[in-house]
Amino acid sequence: MENKKMNIVYKKVKDLIPYENNPRNNDGAVDYVAKSIKEFGFKVPCVVSSDGVLITGHTRLKACKKLGIDEVPCIVADDLTENQIKAFRIADNKVSEYSTWDNHKLAEELADIDLDMDMFGDFELDDEIVDLDSGEEEEDDRYTKKTNIPQYEITGKKPD
Repeated sequence: MENKKMNIVYKKVKDLIPYENNPRNNDGAVDYVAKSIKEFGFKVPCVVSSDGVLITGHTRLKACKKLGIDEVPCIVADDLTENQIKAFRIADNKVSEYSTWDNHKLAEELADIDLDMDMFGDFELDDEIVDLDSGEEEEDDRYTKKTNIPQYEITGKKPD
C-alpha cells in the first residue's frame, strides 16, 4: 500500500457519525481521555470515512462532546475500501493490547513528571516496587519478605 501524505482537516463534532456497530466498550475511558485533552490539547486526529463515519476516535469524540469542543482534527481515509475500514477499526484498538510496560523505565518517567498522572489512569506497577538505584524489581510481599530472626539451637538443657 502506498504511503500517501495525510491531510488533516477540521470537522464539526456534530457532523461526525459514530460507527453504529463499534465493538469497543469505551465509556469507562471517556473521563481519562477528556482530562488528557484538557491538559495537552487534542493531539491525535480522528480517522473518518469520506461520509463522516468514525473509523477511529470514538472515545476522543465522546470526550470532546463532554468538554464542549466544537471542532476536531480528522484524517479522511478515502483511500480505504469498506473491508479495510472495518479491519482498521478493529486493528487500531487491538494492537495496543500486545504492548507491555517496562516497570523500571515507567517508574523513572513517572518520578520526573510534576503532574498528577492518576488523572489519566491507574499507574500501579503490578504490585512491584522498583528500586531506582539498583534497577532491580522486587516483589512487595510483606508475608514472604526475608527478615533477620535469631536462630536458637536446641541443646536439651533446661534453663536455670
